[in-house]
Amino acid sequence: MSAKPADAPRPTSRSDILIAARNEKMARSQHAYVRGSTTKFYEWLENSSNKMPSGPSIWICGDCHVGNLGPLADAKGRVDIQIRDLDQTVIGNPAHDLIRLGLSLASAARGSDLPGVTTARMLEQITVGYEAALRDEGDRRIKRSERPDVVNRLLDQAMKRKWKHLAEERLDNLKPSIPIGKKFWALTKPERRALDELFASDEVRDLLTQLKGRSGRDEIEVIDAAYWKKGCSSLGRLRYAVLVSVGQGDIEDRLCLIDVKEGVKAAAPRDPAADMPRDNAQRVVAGARALSPNLGNRMIAARLLDKAVVMRELLPQDLKIEIDALSSDEAMSIARYLSGVVGKAHARQMDTVGRGRWLAELAQSRSKSLDAPSWLWSSVVDLVATHEAAYLEHCRRYALATAA
Repeated sequence: MSAKPADAPRPTSRSDILIAARNEKMARSQHAYVRGSTTKFYEWLENSSNKMPSGPSIWICGDCHVGNLGPLADAKGRVDIQIRDLDQTVIGNPAHDLIRLGLSLASAARGSDLPGVTTARMLEQITVGYEAALRDEGDRRIKRSERPDVVNRLLDQAMKRKWKHLAEERLDNLKPSIPIGKKFWALTKPERRALDELFASDEVRDLLTQLKGRSGRDEIEVIDAAYWKKGCSSLGRLRYAVLVSVGQGDIEDRLCLIDVKEGVKAAAPRDPAADMPRDNAQRVVAGARALSPNLGNRMIAARLLDKAVVMRELLPQDLKIEIDALSSDEAMSIARYLSGVVGKAHARQMDTVGRGRWLAELAQSRSKSLDAPSWLWSSVVDLVATHEAAYLEHCRRYALATAA
């Protein structure tokens, strides 16, 4: 049974609950720990003795793990696999995205109890897929036969999804309301007032009416709103779910769920010479439009309660790739395909000369026995070891805290 609004934590108590939830989630597996330790990833990478290439200065994801890629619909309903979380995006070194993806896939392989040789071959396939995308200039559409079976199944699932699937998944509720309880907490009066004012703005109207079948003249009504306790990313920041009705017609056709998330400083290192928005929400939107146009073109940056926030409508087709167990063949196929998705996102920002130079740089430092750059292999090996030790220490501290 859902908790009553009075049972929801006060804003001053939210942080402690979110910290506990984050620690529990990160203790579930080494792969989960990797996903939740972006800041530590860059701290360890900075202290590493491994030298990586200085790639072209472009927008990068900054947190390029497997869970941050998946199906995304554009404003016209077309679906493609792209990067789905750009909180950490900066103009920086694309090598960082390759290392982060390699670490994530290596952790998934270890979680699937695959042999070390599979990890080595996965890193080869990351290089193969990424370089192929650079040569394709980022424009060629991937054929179904070129995608892993798990990706095709996910895309098929995404295309069949309707509002009811989104409501069941995100709200645990088919009613036109947001149930206050474990996932959603009641708002304070100032929070609700600020959200109502924000949703009355012309910028938000443009966002809500851009999807196919909607009109700029449609009536917009905020039906419900709540603070969203979501994953590790909500820790210490504003995060709201807002249920909105747009236009007329059946209730399922009118309802939309808006994610309002505070933009915070990126942990990923940026190119100090790059011209990048100082406002964190504007930075996220700019990076998303460069890397993932399906998502970026249906996002806006705004201000709420004196803080920068990113707003986007969640669509039923928006899913993430979940890897629970992999065979060796699946691991290599996924590595090749996902690195191609990242390569495509990078390639669309480069001209022919820039892609050629980056390909030449990637071709260096390879051994005769392993077709992957030595800097990628060494970085991933070191980071796997470092993250495993840190994960075990996290689990020890979590066990002691929960036993007290």
